[in-house]
Amino acid sequence: PAGAAAAPLPEEDCMKLNPSFVGIALSSLLAIDLWASKRLGVCAGEGSAWGSARPLMKVIEVSGHGIPWLLGTFYGLCQSDSSAAREVLLNLLFALLLDLVMVALVKGLVKRPRPTHNKMDMFVTISVDKYSFPSGHATRAALVCRFVLRHLVLAVPLRVLVVLWALIVSISRVMLGRHNMTDVLFGLLLGYALYGVVEHCWLSPATAPALFALW
Repeated sequence: PAGAAAAPLPEEDCMKLNPSFVGIALSSLLAIDLWASKRLGVCAGEGSAWGSARPLMKVIEVSGHGIPWLLGTFYGLCQSDSSAAREVLLNLLFALLLDLVMVALVKGLVKRPRPTHNKMDMFVTISVDKYSFPSGHATRAALVCRFVLRHLVLAVPLRVLVVLWALIVSISRVMLGRHNMTDVLFGLLLGYALYGVVEHCWLSPATAPALFALW
């Protein structure tokens, strides 16, 4: 009848008409992330704004890839004749393997696709590499950076170069169009945290005698 109060909307309809502040914020953040990442993908293709720098960016990409780091660490471990060096290298190998496992798990759970402007011409990929979140290169760069600065005695200029390498590898992921910015930022945070796990589980002749007996 006229003048009667309107029937209240069902609760689920109210939720649709009044989305939460958190939902709006996350949607806005995602939209900004996608937009900014595409704008910063200046080396995503030969015809991009900085397309001529793409070969250099791909060299940087290889420098942060897991395979060269794993092979180099394993080779050093086999060639080392110092017990202290073997301990450091064995823990670096553990850190790299932990990094690969954690990144693969998160990628498999989140399943965020690569940016649409990315060219799938990456150096040696596996099945989960079709996903974008998080950036394994950024995770590895942060992890290796912390590890090297903590366990190698380096002059100040070399320490600065290690930090710059980690930053350049991370930035190159967005420039090449491989990742969105949030993939890289989360990757850096994950790598930083993984180093703490490595330190907590540090392998030594006292804690892992069987491993050291192999070398």
